Amino acid sequence: MNKKYRLQNIVKSRRVTVILILLGMTLVLFLDNTALAKGKSEALVNSLAELVKMFDSSSCKECHEKIYEQWEKSHHARPLMGLNDQIFITGYLKRGPLAIKPGERATRENFPCFKCHFPQIKYATDLVSAEIADAVLKDDKETIRKLNISCLVCHNEKAVVHGRPDKNVIYGNKDIDDHPKTPVKKSPLLKNSLMCGQCHGLGPNLEFETPVQCATLYGSYLHAYIPSGGTETCQQCHMKDGDHYMPPNFNNRAELSERLKDALPMQVRTLAYSFQPKEGDVRPIVVVNTKITSKAGHRIPDG
Repeated sequence: MNKKYRLQNIVKSRRVTVILILLGMTLVLFLDNTALAKGKSEALVNSLAELVKMFDSSSCKECHEKIYEQWEKSHHARPLMGLNDQIFITGYLKRGPLAIKPGERATRENFPCFKCHFPQIKYATDLVSAEIADAVLKDDKETIRKLNISCLVCHNEKAVVHGRPDKNVIYGNKDIDDHPKTPVKKSPLLKNSLMCGQCHGLGPNLEFETPVQCATLYGSYLHAYIPSGGTETCQQCHMKDGDHYMPPNFNNRAELSERLKDALPMQVRTLAYSFQPKEGDVRPIVVVNTKITSKAGHRIPDG
């Protein structure tokens, strides 16, 4: 009886210990999440000017002048500006399912374009979303031109996919402890196509009030190009020798045409003859055989 009694006490004691451990872990996770949520809330800015300043990368030009000038000519420097210096999202805010309804204001939840065209919006309140939408609807190009996918977006915010990027750190291809102003940490992601795939996406965005199907370029890269034997990364094709111009540039029609010729070579064969169904009735006939081969790493067009 004594042995049985002692065994029951041991089992009970262990149960209590396990329960206490689980309760402790739950409490720690709850406090961590609460602190994290509180920290994020405190970090949110309430004006567009504050957000632009937070991600301002103009100081990078002091040491990386060539790269900065390449970036300035890229679409990443003007993600909300379309062809011929037009604000491309104006139509979406005026018509269709993403339109801002009378009496309502834009928010991060009902403005899905921000996810890729201005991802740093996550550090701002809905006041900033509304401020940007107002600028778009007023065709305020001076304000919209200030919004960009800056150096800090790619070399900090998007450079880590598991967990959060460290603050006051720039991510690069190697560690540089004595880098001016901020240290550089190595991120293998920068040479991986997943880096680009975060925005040039896989498919539908279901987390918004109005789910949207936008870019699927990275999806076609994974599901078609790689299975067919493709080996190049996005960076090897669009950032050769580290070029931050990142073509194509849809505003440069001549350059775009040459790039499409290389990506989609076309062969055309023709056969001309005359068809005479009856005497005196001669009909000229041309047979055109066209073959287009895609050498691109993804479907075209896509985004």
